[in-house]
Amino acid sequence: MANICTICDKGPISTFSVSNAHNRTKRWVYPNVHTIRYRLKGDRSVKRGGVCAKCRKAGKIEKVV
Repeated sequence: MANICTICDKGPISTFSVSNAHNRTKRWVYPNVHTIRYRLKGDRSVKRGGVCAKCRKAGKIEKVV
């Protein structure tokens, strides 16, 4: 499964690692995505997918236990 949030479509980005000598090498930064069962606010259907920690903390979804 790709590291993409199903709520906000946040995905990996490409950036640079910068050393003390300012040598730059490309690297990937991945969002904090976890596969959970969730329910959207105001919706009764339960879905399963990858949700980032920022969407969970913002209260965009309800976690179904």
